[in-house]
Amino acid sequence: MRTYLGIDLGTANTLVYSKGKGIIINEPSVIAIERDKGEALSVGIEAKKMIGKTPSNIIAIRPLKDGVIADYDIALAMLKYFIKNAVGGFSILKPLVVVGIPTEATEVERQALREAALDGGAGKVYLIEEAMATAIGAGLNVEEPSGNMIVDIGGGTTEIAVISLGSIVLSKSIRVAGDELDEHIVEYIKNEHNILVGERTAEQIKMEVGNTFECDEYDNLSIEVIGLDILSGLPKRVNITGKEIRTAIKNPVSKIVENIKNAVESTPPELLSDIVNKGIFLAGGGAMIKGIKELIEKETLIRVVIADEPLTCVARGAGMALDNIKILENISKTRR
Repeated sequence: MRTYLGIDLGTANTLVYSKGKGIIINEPSVIAIERDKGEALSVGIEAKKMIGKTPSNIIAIRPLKDGVIADYDIALAMLKYFIKNAVGGFSILKPLVVVGIPTEATEVERQALREAALDGGAGKVYLIEEAMATAIGAGLNVEEPSGNMIVDIGGGTTEIAVISLGSIVLSKSIRVAGDELDEHIVEYIKNEHNILVGERTAEQIKMEVGNTFECDEYDNLSIEVIGLDILSGLPKRVNITGKEIRTAIKNPVSKIVENIKNAVESTPPELLSDIVNKGIFLAGGGAMIKGIKELIEKETLIRVVIADEPLTCVARGAGMALDNIKILENISKTRR
């Protein structure tokens, strides 16, 4: 009678896990709005196709920034769409929903997300730190008296946490992640090649030739890019190499790695011993960037394990947490 949902309301993508069904929605966190009427025209995949290509009366918006709600009304419209699609048809009882949120989100940001989920059609809402959800979704036993270290590189934030006995021992949420890598790629191509490219092109470049570890294999990657020549105002084609993109994203990647190293240094010795034996678990879209595993291993001297299905860990973990209400209640108590 009641639907149980785990939601990863990400800056880049929204994923919904339904208990008993698995991941049922995986779409971009984008909504297209008719400017004058304020009506939603499309959400998700179709809306993302419109970014940078809409007429003046339509705007394609990403209502989340750095993992939290930046535009409440538009985020609410998007959340309503996803919850309605997840529940499907008529339901007597409103769904019980668990939503992932950045560890260092403010109480105002938490309340905005909680209210948006309730207004969007949820009957009851739990919030769960994305790092905890990632650990559960990665299949780790978070309740055992043993240290687990999670690094989740998403679209808006990178979540770093050490978990033991069902609680977060230490955590760090930095607003440096996939989106910032895209921004640095756009800026690099503008400065080095005098052409303008959009965020969708930058994301494609990152996925195809983006890398973080120096080696011939990655240096020799290349992709042809079409952009607007700043000098002539005409279209221009250039070949961008993997070596160039590694240079373009070096600064934000260095910030992520430095924060991981700081977390390792701050971990209590007994838990650190567990982490060295198990490895650091890496998830999120950033886990799929070429060479990131090798770079973190080189800098921390700890083995890195990329989680199975790293893109879906938060949504799966949020949904799976419904099987252990004790963890959710424990999280709620620590936030009071």
